[in-house]
Amino acid sequence: MPVFRQSRLAIAALAGAAMLAGCADDAGEGRPKPKPATMTAKVVTPGGAEGKAPLTLARISTKSGEILILEPDGSVTTMALDSPEGQDAFAVTEADLMALNENLDLDLGAGVAADLPPRQTAQEKALEEFAARTQPALPVWDNGTKIDPEDFQGARVVPLGPDGSSGLVEVTANLREGVDADIAFSYATCALAGWAKQNGETYGRHVRTLQDTRDGKLMIGAAFTLSDQKPMGLRVMETNETLRECKARGIPAA
Repeated sequence: MPVFRQSRLAIAALAGAAMLAGCADDAGEGRPKPKPATMTAKVVTPGGAEGKAPLTLARISTKSGEILILEPDGSVTTMALDSPEGQDAFAVTEADLMALNENLDLDLGAGVAADLPPRQTAQEKALEEFAARTQPALPVWDNGTKIDPEDFQGARVVPLGPDGSSGLVEVTANLREGVDADIAFSYATCALAGWAKQNGETYGRHVRTLQDTRDGKLMIGAAFTLSDQKPMGLRVMETNETLRECKARGIPAA
């Protein structure tokens, strides 16, 4: 069955009222009543005298995907509910809502949104998900992990900027073959922290890490971008904090 209405109807408010009316009718019964094919409701048509929107009757279909709009001149316009025209027909302006408020004595300004929890924006949700994926500068080790000073066999930091600047650097760390990958990465990060302290750098964002075995040694190549402000990154080194953690774990920072 189609929907009949005059001009632009405040259907959104009417649908809520119709649902509440249906719930009231079913109260106290074991099973809800079958959904009717059509419902009759009072709707507001803006543009009345002295800014007041008169009420009129409309038939609301519960099954059809089409709208039949009764125009002021008596003609009928047909359109699909999900078409751009159909969506526009259901648009409700602020003036429509205020007219509906005046006719039905509703308070649309308070008590509704105040009790609802704040909604996250898409950006806030993305930042929250990103924060959940971040990791500490040094990998978390298993309990009982032991450090052998002979595992660490030297490291150096080389700026990779085109003009020799330190915006992008690579840490090359040499370790004894067979050292755990987390310990090896920690050594490279500690070497960067020591270099950053000497050169006045505050943060290093991890970009990528490569490893290879050569001449009986494990070689780590880790690239970082440096900055004065904390960058966005899944793994970020803060110089002073990282140096304290390196010392606590017994990892050399040079």
